[in-house]
Amino acid sequence: MRKILIIGAGKSASYLIKYLLDKSEEENLLIIVGDVNFSHAKKLIGDHDNAQAIMLDVFDKKSREQAIQNSDIVISMLPARYHIEVAKDCISYNKNMVTASYVSEEMHKLDKAATEKGLIFMNEIGVDPGIDHMSAMQVIDKIRAKGGNIILFESFTGGLVAPESDNNLWNYKFTWNPRNVVVAGQGGAAKFLQEGTYKYIPYNRLFRRTEFLDVEGYGRFEAYANRDSLKYQSAYGLENAKTLYRGTMRRVGFSRAWNMFVQLGMTDDEYHIEDSENMSYRDFVNAFLPYSPTDSVELKFRHALKIDQDDIVWDKLIELDLFSNKKMVGLKKATPAQILQKILEDSWTLQDHEKDMIVMYHKFGYELNGQKYQIDSTMVTLGEDKVYTAMSKTVGLPVAIATLAILNEKIVTPGVQIPITKEVYDPILKELKAYGISFTETEVPYLGYNPLNI
Repeated sequence: MRKILIIGAGKSASYLIKYLLDKSEEENLLIIVGDVNFSHAKKLIGDHDNAQAIMLDVFDKKSREQAIQNSDIVISMLPARYHIEVAKDCISYNKNMVTASYVSEEMHKLDKAATEKGLIFMNEIGVDPGIDHMSAMQVIDKIRAKGGNIILFESFTGGLVAPESDNNLWNYKFTWNPRNVVVAGQGGAAKFLQEGTYKYIPYNRLFRRTEFLDVEGYGRFEAYANRDSLKYQSAYGLENAKTLYRGTMRRVGFSRAWNMFVQLGMTDDEYHIEDSENMSYRDFVNAFLPYSPTDSVELKFRHALKIDQDDIVWDKLIELDLFSNKKMVGLKKATPAQILQKILEDSWTLQDHEKDMIVMYHKFGYELNGQKYQIDSTMVTLGEDKVYTAMSKTVGLPVAIATLAILNEKIVTPGVQIPITKEVYDPILKELKAYGISFTETEVPYLGYNPLNI
């Protein structure tokens, strides 16, 4: 049997494993799931005849190398920073590799070795990055094929809660790694292009510079800028585009409320708070506020952030039990971001029966025969429950489909790459449609970046 090794059985692995198990009989596959949590890996494969769970600690060099040697292709679903050790082993033992993560500098340096050995290292083949690349390049290539010149490209993605499970004032719940949500936008100014001008938004202003998007059947959303929209300028061939902007979608009002945490410093992950283990949630909040012998924590918070009594933001903060003197942090030497994450997980964790939602929105502006045109493209995918989420579906299925395509030599171009070529995106997008992941394209008047520019 052909052996597929999956390293990491986290939140995004459920659909990936299910897809490969469903294909295992006809494709003659043995699915080996390795995770440091053996029982979790075992739970995801059940009693399937063509699957095997193994205890695999990525830091245990000997067992990692043995597992990779014993496979025909490797899927790494580990946190991004751990891919590189797996990748080096794949070079050593001549194994193709697939990940859903961004291409790191270390990974990029392996391109020459992978190409020389004829190995495919497919990265960024999840949802964002992944489906966003493929769906964007398919439309961009179609526009270019008829002689069009791309002058505007905007792309937005959001991992959100499904309408039927949207039962809190934030209109949000965690659908993937909560830590990534808490520290989003940090590490440098967001940079992008608008109407031929480079724009920058520092972290402390990021969540107050948003724009609105309407998705038919799902209402209005807001979007804030991703950290670096320019890194795909050359990859997509958009050097002549006047507007290039990538962002993250939330329901309207989320960003203004989240900005309260940013302004106080609660999202900081650079230092540890003394005696955090014995703090109540109220103590944690008070640590960021000035001393007063008379004013309450609530009053100081309102005053510091200028929150009016009838402001919905206040209700959102109260909903989180932020000022509770009974709920304890219970984390030793925790950073502010780690404590905030714990507080939010109390309220924003999906329950067993609840569903999540992935929303994606692309805008393509182009010139053709002296005229300007625009295509808007949207995709909405709903999850089934807490395990088979829309996030795991839109991350796991592209990874699984690409893995099988590489194994069956339908994708053959070697090297460290992302899914922006027709060889990769055409078959994967076609198969994703069969699983309900498809885009609706609409021709709209071209208005440039400014919607009031009539």
